[in-house]
Amino acid sequence: MFASIETARRIERAEAATTRAMADALIASGRAPGAFVHEVGGGVAVYVRAGSPVNKVIGAGLDAAIDDAALSAVEQAMRAHDEPVRVELATLATPATGEQLTARGYRLLGFENVLALPLSAIAPTTSPIRIEPLTAATTDRWKDTLVDGFAHSDDSGVPVDHFGRDAIAAVIDDFLAARDFDRYLAYRGDATAGAASMRVHDGVALLTGSATLPSHRRAGVQAALIAARLADAHARGAELAVITTAPGSQSQANVTRRGFALVYARAILVRD
Repeated sequence: MFASIETARRIERAEAATTRAMADALIASGRAPGAFVHEVGGGVAVYVRAGSPVNKVIGAGLDAAIDDAALSAVEQAMRAHDEPVRVELATLATPATGEQLTARGYRLLGFENVLALPLSAIAPTTSPIRIEPLTAATTDRWKDTLVDGFAHSDDSGVPVDHFGRDAIAAVIDDFLAARDFDRYLAYRGDATAGAASMRVHDGVALLTGSATLPSHRRAGVQAALIAARLADAHARGAELAVITTAPGSQSQANVTRRGFALVYARAILVRD
């Protein structure tokens, strides 16, 4: 599919709203006393705790360069926590934003791909993999499955980030604080095989946090998790499904087989 700048705006707004939702839930819970959310450049800047993957500026710069005063305030707030400023900048952002960031000393770490699928294009599928929604009784199983799956990366593609098991467990605990996500477990027979989540915002379904246990890979688990989330998103009236992957990764291959197309990328820029 072709992604216009307006489509990119919708996706980036959904990503910013999702990042904000996680931070707001943590702030409300009192579990992250130093957490903050700042609006900046049409997007958000979020900090939850030291070293968290949630710490970022996302959704900014699509209409104009970021206000220098607002960006300085974000940099100062991050510096107070001894945290680098990470900007995830869409390639459809205004060129002035990239020029502004590089002039301020931001350096390029790498890229991530944004892929999308119109939900009018999905077709019914069948699979021997059983998908069930998360319940209170299966929350610990869902968390353990994601931690184990992410901790044993398939080392495919060109990922920007590499996190240890403790960091992965911490961010999944933080992720569980946000209540407006749909969460799923996948089973092969009676064995837990994978886990995933989704959040729908303004007609955009973000497919997030998906992992398969090493012993169940290459068995259709991810395909089944994708199909279940697409069906649920379509039933809820979403128009577009979106997933972010490392360039050239097995995850990108999985969703491409389901009909997703690369619509743009994000440059990951950091100021230490």
